[in-house]
Amino acid sequence: MVNAHISAAMTCLVETAIFFPLMLIELKKNKKNTHDHDISAHSILQGWKNNLWLLVFIGFIFGVNQILFFIGYDMAGPINGSLTQKTTVFFSMLLGYLILKENITKLQLIFSIVLFFGLTIGITQFFSLVKFDIPVLIGVVILLAISFLWMLGHTLTKPIFNKKGATPIQMVFIRNLLSGFILIITYLIFFPIDYKMWLDPDSLFFFLIMGTVYGSGLLCWYKTLSYLDISKATIIFAPTSIISAILASFILGESFTIYHLIGIFLVIVSIIVIVNQKID
Repeated sequence: MVNAHISAAMTCLVETAIFFPLMLIELKKNKKNTHDHDISAHSILQGWKNNLWLLVFIGFIFGVNQILFFIGYDMAGPINGSLTQKTTVFFSMLLGYLILKENITKLQLIFSIVLFFGLTIGITQFFSLVKFDIPVLIGVVILLAISFLWMLGHTLTKPIFNKKGATPIQMVFIRNLLSGFILIITYLIFFPIDYKMWLDPDSLFFFLIMGTVYGSGLLCWYKTLSYLDISKATIIFAPTSIISAILASFILGESFTIYHLIGIFLVIVSIIVIVNQKID
């Protein structure tokens, strides 16, 4: 099994390697299309400099989250993990309201509670965990913390886009550069170096796939976030984890029960109501 810490670090570094040339291509394309001589490497660095400590904090948050993600999903399981991620809808509304002053309605709050209720039904199999599966519950708590920290980081990112301090591609690059740097340094400090892992083809392939898939999804997310409110953007991406739960039952052989189905139904209904509130 690959160490969660190094998996997180390598995922970030692979994303950094992929998006560095894309960032240079974007810069060249922007200069060509706008003929704006102010669009340069210097202007990019200035935008990053103006948000330096915020970017470092965001990099730290997502670096820690990468580690917790691997640990939490391993303990909770893919279906419970996917259901737990739906709490991002609630945290996005809460943080969007507190930090970005986005509107939130009473009906959205009510169906946020319904969302948590559906999550609880799915995870506890309708409160039937008499012999509480402690590792699963710990994994769920970890993923709840991740959901909150994810939305905190993304909520803090939104003003950077509003102020044109970075583009989505630049944000993917700088965030993962900082996260990867933090993670690789702490890994070298706290863990012995496993040279076999660095030469293992399966591990290297895993790092490459994770970096590519995660980076592509992150770019789509930041593109969406640059146009929409944090809560609306989160709602649009909400069904992805529901699909993950279904795929886990077919591909990984996870047990998909009637209580999972009830929980997913309540979560989907909650998301639909919240979306309609945003559209109105």
